[in-house]
Amino acid sequence: MKIVFLGPPGAGKGTQAMVISRELGIPHISTGDIFRQNIKNETPLGVAAKKFIDEGRLVPDDLTLDLVNDRLAAADCKNGYLLDGFPRTLPQAEALDEKVALDYAVNVDVAHDHLIDRLSGRRVCPECGASYHITTLDGAQECAVCGNLLIQRDDDKPETIRKRLEVYEAQTRALIDFYRDKGILVDIDGARSVQEVRADILAALGSDAK
Repeated sequence: MKIVFLGPPGAGKGTQAMVISRELGIPHISTGDIFRQNIKNETPLGVAAKKFIDEGRLVPDDLTLDLVNDRLAAADCKNGYLLDGFPRTLPQAEALDEKVALDYAVNVDVAHDHLIDRLSGRRVCPECGASYHITTLDGAQECAVCGNLLIQRDDDKPETIRKRLEVYEAQTRALIDFYRDKGILVDIDGARSVQEVRADILAALGSDAK
């Protein structure tokens, strides 16, 4: 099964994608994770991508397309995959459509005000990648997994979040209509609990998820 997850920054699509990909037995391909790994390792791609990500802008299509095409050619993608964070622009979606036929586009939607509160309170571990929210940390500042000091990513600061949402509205929301016209879009209310959202997604995938 070939699936793409859509939705604004902070909608929770990454969390859902990791679990659902395991249940379906297909790789979870997150361009965000790949970019962050390259940034941490200071590769040429990472250095180029960091400038755009820190400013709340999208990484240019040419950089992203090369990365994704190489990944989809890997052996573990033979029986399908779940794309998270790609495509993000209409040209990216059209380029992907020329190469593969997707089965579903899952749109996890959340109101922007809710997203700003959710994202600005997020804290992450720079070492192991574990993610937390200040409402559940009870004042703790260290990672419960590895003990390292938690940080607020630059792209989780309120001013950057607003910019990211503006970019989403201007460039990424067009993908919803693109996949709706193809008859493969599934709309999911992402403002509820993780469990409720996951159950709705699996139900929407129907017999293909069994």
